[in-house]
Amino acid sequence: MSTEEDTALIASQLADLTATVEELAEQLKGFRERADDAQERADTQQERIDLAARELTEVSDRLQAAANALRETI
Repeated sequence: MSTEEDTALIASQLADLTATVEELAEQLKGFRERADDAQERADTQQERIDLAARELTEVSDRLQAAANALRETI
């Protein structure tokens, strides 16, 4: 192989490698975006779970108070 052929081969391989790296970078960007979206949904769900737990605690406390008041009247 001549120097020119070596150079052309290396340039071609470098172009292929560059294209592959660009594709991988795009895939990684997509993965990150989907992971961010999933994390945001998980955070929202956790907030809803926490709110529901607080509301259930409040309802439980009110029911317990009502049960105690009822027992006192009997």
